[in-house]
Amino acid sequence: MKQIHTPEEVNSLKQSDRPVVFLWTASWCPDCVYLYPFLDQIEKDNPDFDFYKLDRDELLDEAIDQEILGIPSFTVFKGGKELGRFVSKLRKTPQEIQQFLNSVKEV
Repeated sequence: MKQIHTPEEVNSLKQSDRPVVFLWTASWCPDCVYLYPFLDQIEKDNPDFDFYKLDRDELLDEAIDQEILGIPSFTVFKGGKELGRFVSKLRKTPQEIQQFLNSVKEV
């Protein structure tokens, strides 16, 4: 999963013709670290999506604009439009993440 560091990268990726999944994390977040062992498999299981990791503290203005109030959280964009979000401060399981991605595919 590629790391994004600038608002310009975020804005450019939002315009992609393919669905882009943003994973919002922070280095101090234990529930974010919990995700790391299974993120590669989720990415492999969902080749129709492009995945990017964003540090909420590094991109705080963007997080505020997207109303990312809890982490880890996921947002999905395509063609400049938000397709879905899985935003909460709760730990997420691989099954919950996959269910979210499946629901976004149907949009």
